[in-house]
Order: sequence, then C-alpha cells, then structure tokens
Amino acid sequence: MKQLLKLSILFCIGGLVYNLIEIMHHGSTHWSMLIVGGLCFLLIGAINELYTFDMALPSQMLISAIIVTAVELITGLIINVVLGWNVWDYSNLPYNLCGQICLLYFNIWFLLSLAGIFLDDWLRYWLFDEERPRYKLL
Repeated sequence: MKQLLKLSILFCIGGLVYNLIEIMHHGSTHWSMLIVGGLCFLLIGAINELYTFDMALPSQMLISAIIVTAVELITGLIINVVLGWNVWDYSNLPYNLCGQICLLYFNIWFLLSLAGIFLDDWLRYWLFDEERPRYKLL
C-alpha cells in the first residue's frame, strides 16, 4: 500500500510538471498529457531502480528521452490517429514519424530529462527516505 501511495504521488507530480511544460510551450494542454507525463515520470524514475546511481547521467538522459519519445509515439498513435483527438501534430517538422514524434522534441526531451531525473531522485529522498542521490557524469 505504501508503494502504491508513493507511485501515485510521483505520478501526479510528473503529470502536473509535464502539463506545466506543455502550457509554457504551447499555451495550453490536454487532460491526456497528465497521464502521459505521470507515466513518463514513473518510467524515468525506474531507471535508477533498475540500474542504481552507478549509471552516468548522459546515459540516463538518453534512456529517458527514448522513454518519453516512445510513450509519446504510442499515445499519439492512439489519441491522435485512432481516436482523432488531434492533440498534437508534428507533420510540419523535419524528421517526424507519422506526425507524432520528431527529432527536435527527442533532443528537447534529452535536455529536459536532466531536470526530471533530479526531481524524481530528490523527491524520493525527501519524501520517501530513499537513498540520497549521487551522480556520475561519465
């Protein structure tokens, strides 16, 4: 039960932060982005659960960018293509895949993931008495 509460809190924080990023960048967001953001945040946090703090930050950032991009692709195909909600469309950007993901946003998520990694690690330390974060640059 304690684990479920922790994951729920992290999910909500991640979803809210993701929505704030969407609002700052696009001026609006969609309720589905709360779910996408929460899921991405939990998956980014799982990296340290699987690989400990011994993984270099750039490697964590790369895996995080891949995770966010994959979640956005799957979500985009469902909500934009199948359901036709048209929450986003990257068709006008270079190197896009089905208008749902693109290289530009992959690179942005790579950079933003550093904040996500730090936020998850420190929230787990402050709120849930988990291991104090430590980082390797290489």
